[in-house]
Parts: sequence; C-alpha cells; structure tokens
Amino acid sequence: MLPEEGEHLTTGWEDDLPPTDSLVRQAVLAHVSWARALTAAARGTFSEGPSWCAGRGGGSSALLNWAIVTSPPRDWALTVEAISAAYAAGVSAIVISPFPTPDLTSHGLALVGHPPLMSRPTTTDTSASTSLDVREATTEQHLQDAERVLVEGYPMPDMAGLPPGHLYRPDVVAGPTKVFVGYDGDTPVATSAAHSAAGVTVVENVAVLAGARGKGAGAVLTWAATSAWPEQGAVLIASDDGQPVYERLGYQRIERWTCWLRP
Repeated sequence: MLPEEGEHLTTGWEDDLPPTDSLVRQAVLAHVSWARALTAAARGTFSEGPSWCAGRGGGSSALLNWAIVTSPPRDWALTVEAISAAYAAGVSAIVISPFPTPDLTSHGLALVGHPPLMSRPTTTDTSASTSLDVREATTEQHLQDAERVLVEGYPMPDMAGLPPGHLYRPDVVAGPTKVFVGYDGDTPVATSAAHSAAGVTVVENVAVLAGARGKGAGAVLTWAATSAWPEQGAVLIASDDGQPVYERLGYQRIERWTCWLRP
C-alpha cells in the first residue's frame, strides 16, 4: 500500500522511538551512553546536537574524546562542523558513524577504517576459561591496574604520561559500568569494560599485555564483560584481529560502521 500524501514514514531514528526498535539503534544509543559515562568520569564535558554527540574527556588523546553520529545527517558538512567545534585546537577525537559517510577529508578528518559492529544474543551459551584470576575492579587500585593494562596493551601511547586514575576514576564504576582485570598471580595482564544502556551491554576497552597474548586472556576478559548483565545481549565494535575471538564467543557481524579521526 502506498503512503498517503504527507504521511510520515518511520526511519528508525526518530527521537520518540524505543531503543529496541532495532539492534543497531540499541547499539548506537548504548555507545552514546558509554561515551557520556566516560566523559563524566573524566570530569569532561558532553554536548549533543540533532544528529551527533561529542564527549570531551579532558585530555588530548583521541581515545578520551568520542564523537558519535546518532542519526543520518541531513547535511554532513554542518554535522562535521558542529562536531569539530566541540573540540579545542590540538585535541584529537574519534568520530564514529553507524551510517555510510561521504569523503570527509576536506573537513579535516582522516579515515581510520570500517570496523564491524558485532552482536551476541542472550541465547548463545558459550564461555571461556583461563588460568588468570579475573576480578571486577571495585577499588582504586584495581582501576589503576586496569588503566595501566589498557594504556600499555591497547596500546594508548599518548596516554602513557598521564597520572594514574586519569581515565578510570572510582566513579566510573558508580553507575552502569563494570571494569574487569585479569591477574597472573599479582600482576595485572588483561582488562575489559562493560556498560549497560538501552537494554544491551556494550563491551569495550579489551586489552592484553603483549607477554600474555595467545593464552586466551582476551577471550576470557571479553566474556567477563559480555556476561556482566547475563539477561542482556551484548554489542561491540571489533577490530579485524579481534573478530575471530569474538566469533568463538558467539558474536556475529551485523554491519560495518565508519571511524574517522579528527587530528
């Protein structure tokens, strides 16, 4: 049946739609919430526009500054201009778009790649095992251990000189965020984070120190974050190297997003 003249046809990105309208919508809204939580914990500022949001984590590292395109822009030039204006000169930011983008290099952005969004439904019964002692980070020391592994194992070289606790302040786990650390004896060697929003769990910041790789540490820390809220499905933005690990845990590729860097 053809629509009547003037009838609104739902796109899936209207503000009044529930988060569960689609899995991709859930993933977008959950990542926005994750960016907001990180920004708040870092004592930064968060701003939003009609089709974008920008979190400024209080540092120059791009990994402290996330911008997300939250709905298909009517005008890409205006959207990118608004995102860029949210950051001071010399502050790098990651710009993530769930939607295909035009070439944005003329707007000062550099293409990073097209990482896949992956999803794991709650019905997948998979687990991972390791000899590591996996702990939820509930103390300041745990959080500093997780942060050090993240900086060294991800790696985040532009954060290496920052004081401990710059990213993972204690209040980062005061809300719907959990951080996990894997210890080999008393030595932290792997980490991950989970954030609950829009009815789904975002898995982020999975990192393993170089000397501990190839022993299942990445899988078990991913599983800890995936199952942090076992009644929910989970989503993550995967690197190409990480995809086989996530697939073994029951994740499936949904679509590819686009990642740009504001240098």
